[in-house]
Amino acid sequence: MPVILKVIGFILWVNFLPPLANVIWGERFNRPVDGGRLWFDKHPVFGRHKTIRGILVSSLGGMIVSPLLGVAWWVGGIAALLAMIGDLLSSFIKRRPNFPSGRNIIVLDQIFESLFPALFLSRYLEISGLQLMLVLLCFILMAYLGSCFWNFIMYRPPLKNYPRKIRSPVRLREWRSCHTPLARWQTLFNLTSFLSHDILLSQVFKLVGLYDNGLRNSLQVQVEEKTFFFPDLPEGFDGFRILLLTDLHLDGLDGLTEELGRQLGKLEADLCLIGGDIRMKTYGPVAPCLRQLRSLLSHVRTRHGILGVLGNHDCIEMTPDFEDVGLIMLINDSWEISENGSRIWIVGVDDPHYYKTHDAQMAYRDVPETGFSIFLAHSPEAYKQAANCRACLYLCGHTHGGQICLPGRGALLTNSRAPRFTAAGRWQYQGMTGYTSRGAGASGIPLRFNCPGEISLLTLRKGTIQNKDKL
Repeated sequence: MPVILKVIGFILWVNFLPPLANVIWGERFNRPVDGGRLWFDKHPVFGRHKTIRGILVSSLGGMIVSPLLGVAWWVGGIAALLAMIGDLLSSFIKRRPNFPSGRNIIVLDQIFESLFPALFLSRYLEISGLQLMLVLLCFILMAYLGSCFWNFIMYRPPLKNYPRKIRSPVRLREWRSCHTPLARWQTLFNLTSFLSHDILLSQVFKLVGLYDNGLRNSLQVQVEEKTFFFPDLPEGFDGFRILLLTDLHLDGLDGLTEELGRQLGKLEADLCLIGGDIRMKTYGPVAPCLRQLRSLLSHVRTRHGILGVLGNHDCIEMTPDFEDVGLIMLINDSWEISENGSRIWIVGVDDPHYYKTHDAQMAYRDVPETGFSIFLAHSPEAYKQAANCRACLYLCGHTHGGQICLPGRGALLTNSRAPRFTAAGRWQYQGMTGYTSRGAGASGIPLRFNCPGEISLLTLRKGTIQNKDKL
């Protein structure tokens, strides 16, 4: 019996590694095995979820655990590779009737990825025909139930009528962060805070004498003025100016609210957008940041008001308080703006980074198919969904531009699963233009190096770019 359990565990392990790698690395290094090519039936060969990265990770994982099976490392690697070949065969068969990629089909999804490695391992382990059948049956059942559970946890859509639910039990992670009786335990056991904020990074910068410099840098916020050209921009919005504020973290740095207010008092815009992360920590009381927000928004001068979305530091229960101070929240929702007889739509989604409760299709439900839309999200991680919904301009923050950057070398970390090209500034994806702000505040530790905070003033223009000087 132990050998049966070992083989089942091995096959489960090597088949679990590719989806785990997707969670860890997201879009990085995930080149499809079929290169995006179509078969003779005009359907994908394997589909975009079957990647070279997954095969390599699974094969390496098989080599690592081969001693537990009592076989040579190369035997474990080949067995893992055979599991991936079986998975590719299942995907190839599923693509022929054009089943959606990711759809769970019991037996077909599990049979080849377990049969191929089990038959190969039976040459090196004492496995009878009856034991082989038992391995296949147990694996099929366990893998199917595990896949259903994985999809439920990772990919389930927001609950029905979620956009206007104000209670956060719909998001367990948020409930842990925002439920007041748990705040003290979050403070003690929040791993990110313990390692990055309170001990590791803060102490390192203090020891090398750079902490005070980084603190001063965080208060030197710059106004970035950018112009975006769109051939299909409605005439009435030519010259429309948008003030973008994101990653404020207002309760994390003394003097930040006052500095931002001083600069905002000099600016005029047609619309203000706030991209989430109002407070500093991801847990604990929200009242301090709300007081700072009320003070800050008193300096904002716009004709069309202030719209915002939630970030991974914000609780949905903060929504009524935000709206009390004049910040209209777009939680998988849209907002129509009229100007000189023309219309555009601001589409805002819930946090796509931590809570993963963004729903672009729901947010676009009231937007005309040919309407000009600006997509507002906390992070760039919903860029593909936005492009699929015909967004013209994608605005976000979250990355802080890296916050701590090497001179001339860019960000050390972006804290985003989106590709690096979306980490800061202007970018393009398919026909959609994107802009990622460096954010006004600082997160984790209140320090910045080679990456000043940003207030973004964006101007929309009708037409095309004639030369780079117009940027």
